[in-house]
Amino acid sequence: MSAKEGSAFPKPQGGMFGKPQQLDKSLPLYLQGDELVYDTKGNRVIARGNVEIYYNKNVLTADEVIYDQSANTLTASGNVELKEANGNVIRADRYTLTDDFRDGFVQSLSVVTRDDSRITAERGERREGNVTEFSEATFTACKSDGNVPPLWCIGAKRIIHDQAAATISYQDAEFKLYGMTVFYMPYFEHADPSVKRKSGFLAPTYGNSDDLGIFVELPYYYALSPNYDFTFRPRYMTEQGVLWQGDWRQKLANGEYYINLAGIDQDFTDLPISAGVDPDSRRNLDGWRGSVETRGRFSLSSWWSYGWDVTVESDDSFRRFYKLDSVLLTDRVNDLWLVGIGDRSYFSAKAYQFGGLLVNDTAESESLVHPVIDHNYVFKDPIAGGELTWRSNALSLSRSDFRLTPGADLVSQDMNRVITEVKWRRRFTDAIGITYTPFGELRGDIYQINYEDSLFGNIDETFTRGLATGGATVSYPWIANAGSTSHVIEPIGQLVAHNSSVRQDDLPDEDAKSLIFDDTNLFETSKFSGYDRLETGVRANVGVQYTFQGPVGYARVLAGQSFHLSGDNAYNENSDEFNPRSGLETDKSDYVLGIYLAPTDVFRVIAQSRFDEDDMTLRREDLTASFNYGPLMASATYTYGDVFNTDTLRYDAQQDILGFAALRLTDRWTVSGSIRYDLDAANVLTDSIRLAYLDECFMLSATYSETYISDPDRFIEPDRTVMLRFELKNLGGFNYQTNVVDFLGGEDGSAPVRQ
Repeated sequence: MSAKEGSAFPKPQGGMFGKPQQLDKSLPLYLQGDELVYDTKGNRVIARGNVEIYYNKNVLTADEVIYDQSANTLTASGNVELKEANGNVIRADRYTLTDDFRDGFVQSLSVVTRDDSRITAERGERREGNVTEFSEATFTACKSDGNVPPLWCIGAKRIIHDQAAATISYQDAEFKLYGMTVFYMPYFEHADPSVKRKSGFLAPTYGNSDDLGIFVELPYYYALSPNYDFTFRPRYMTEQGVLWQGDWRQKLANGEYYINLAGIDQDFTDLPISAGVDPDSRRNLDGWRGSVETRGRFSLSSWWSYGWDVTVESDDSFRRFYKLDSVLLTDRVNDLWLVGIGDRSYFSAKAYQFGGLLVNDTAESESLVHPVIDHNYVFKDPIAGGELTWRSNALSLSRSDFRLTPGADLVSQDMNRVITEVKWRRRFTDAIGITYTPFGELRGDIYQINYEDSLFGNIDETFTRGLATGGATVSYPWIANAGSTSHVIEPIGQLVAHNSSVRQDDLPDEDAKSLIFDDTNLFETSKFSGYDRLETGVRANVGVQYTFQGPVGYARVLAGQSFHLSGDNAYNENSDEFNPRSGLETDKSDYVLGIYLAPTDVFRVIAQSRFDEDDMTLRREDLTASFNYGPLMASATYTYGDVFNTDTLRYDAQQDILGFAALRLTDRWTVSGSIRYDLDAANVLTDSIRLAYLDECFMLSATYSETYISDPDRFIEPDRTVMLRFELKNLGGFNYQTNVVDFLGGEDGSAPVRQ
C-alpha cells in the first residue's frame, strides 16, 4: 500500500505476540489444586483437579499438573490453558515446560495472540526463552465459527517465531482462502508485527498509463540504522524504460529530513507527440532527466526552529510527466524558513523561489523572495490602559524573464520594502452594558522598486509613505435567558478614519491581490490581505449579530454593511490588481451575511453570502452543509462568485457544487462517492465511487473515478481510473490501478512503506 493510505489495521503496542517477558526468578511459584500429592521418593508434587499455578503474572490452569523438582519441569495435562503476562493465551492437551516458564513442549496446541491472531498446531516447542516452533501448523488473523474455515490462513509444515530476531518463518507453506489452497510457497518469512523497520522487499505497485505504458515498481527497503534508512524504488515502464528512484530519511537529535532522488536516461523518441507541438522540440529532453526533492524540520531550541521544502528538476515537465507531481501544478515553490515563537513575540524569516510551469513561462522565469521577515510583539504592560502591539515586515523580491501575458516581451521586476506599525486598543463597558473599543494605528513604509513592464511603465525609485488610523467600535449586547437557552442580539458599529489618500494606485501589488469581502473581515480596519495596498479615507462598518446557545444546539448570524464616507476609496472599481467586483468598490458596500448553525451534533451549516447593495441579487456564496447520523455521512459545498477569464479579460460568474456521501451498509461493508459539478457548463468535472470491506483480518476496496478536465497544452485529458487495494493483517497489502494518472492529484500511490 502507499504511504498515504496507511494500514487499515492498528498495530498493537509490543506487536502481535507482545513484548518478551522478563521473568524475575526470585519470585515464588504458587501451585494449588483440589488434591495435592507429595511423592518424596520421586521428588515430585502432583496436583489434581482445578489446578492453578501463578508465576510472574503467568497463570496456568489444567486438570492435572506434575511438578518434577529434580528436572525443574512442569507437565500439565487435561484442558491446559496458559495465560501469559503479555496477553497471549495458549491451549493444549498436554504442556511440558520448565519451572521458570522459559522453555516448553506442547501437544495439540492452540494459541490466541494478544491481537486475536490464531495459531493451531499438532505440537509446539519453545526453546531458549524466545523461539517457538510449531509443527503441522496453521496461522491466521481471522476469526472463524465452528467448522467454517477462516477467510484466509497460511498452513505450513513448520512455523517458527523468533522473538529475538523478530521474524516469523514458514516452511512448506500454503496460502488458503476459505480452506482452499491458492498457491504454494516452499519458504516464506515476514517480520514480526512488532517490528517497525526491517530490510526487505516492499509490496510492489502495478499499473498502466497511456504515456508510460505498463509499469511495475518493486521497492526494496534498507533499514540501515535506527535513525536513518533508504528505499530503492526502480520503476520499469514499457514505453519509457527505467525510472530510478530512491528515498533517504534520517532523524537527528533535533529534527529530521528527507531526500527523494528520481532520474531517467530519456530517449526523446519515446515521448508523445502532442497536437500543435513541434516534434523536434522533444530533442531538448534527450539524455538524463531527473529531480531532487528534499524537506527538513529542525529545532534550535524550545522557541526556535528552521527547515526547508525544496524541489529541483532538470526541466519543467519531468515530475508532472512521470506522475511524481500533480499535472495541475502551475508553480514550483521552494522555501527556506526560520521561526521563533515566544510568550509575547513571533519572528519568521522565509526565503522563497517561485518557478512558473505554465506554457507562457520561460525556462528561466522565476521570482525570488530573499527573504520576507515578519516580527510581532505584544507589550506586557498596558499603555494608556490598553494593549499595544508592534508589528514589522521586510521583503526583498526579484522577478526575471517574466511575461505578463502570452507573447509579451520579457520583463524584470524588483522590490524591497520595510514596513513597521504599532496598534493600540482598549475596551470599556459602561453601566448599562454598552462596550466601547477605541483603537489607533500608526504605520510607516519604505519602498525601493525597479519595475519594467507594460502595466506600470518603467519605475525606478525609492520613496516613503505613512498611514495613521483611528477609530472606535461600539456594541450593545441584549441578552435574554429562557430556561437553559440564551439569546444575544448585539448591534455593532465601527468608525475607522485613515489618511484621505496615500500613493498606491501606480505601485506594484505582490501580496494584496486576494480581496474577499465577507462577514469575517467586516470589522477589520483594512480588508486587504497583505501590505502593498492600504485602506484610505473614512469608513463606517455596521452590523448586527445574533447568537443562540442551548443545551444541544448553537447558532450565530452576523449581517452588515460598510460605508465609505470620505477620502479615496482604495477598493475602487478601476483597480487592475484585485477583483474590482469585491463589493467594496462603491460608497455603499454590498451586504454580507454569515450564518453558522449547529442545531444538533448531527447537522451543521456554514453559509457566507454577499448581496448586491442595490437589488439584493446574490454576488458571492460559500455554503457548506454536513450530516452525520448513524451509518450515513454526507456533505455538500456550493460556491458562487466572479472569476477572472483570461480569454475574455473580464470577470464571469462561476458556480459549482461538490458533494460527498458515505453509507455503512453493514459492520463490514461501506459505500461512498463524490461528485463535483459545474452548474454553469452543466457538466460533471469529477466523480468517484468506492466500495470497501473491512473485518478483523482483511481489507478490500474498489474505487472507480472519472475526470472530465481537458487541457492539451498541459497533457491533461479526460481520464477513467479503477483502483483495487487489499490488505492482509500482519502480512501487508497490494495495489493495482488501470491508469497511474490521477489528473487531479498526481500519482495515486506515493512512496510505499514497509509492510
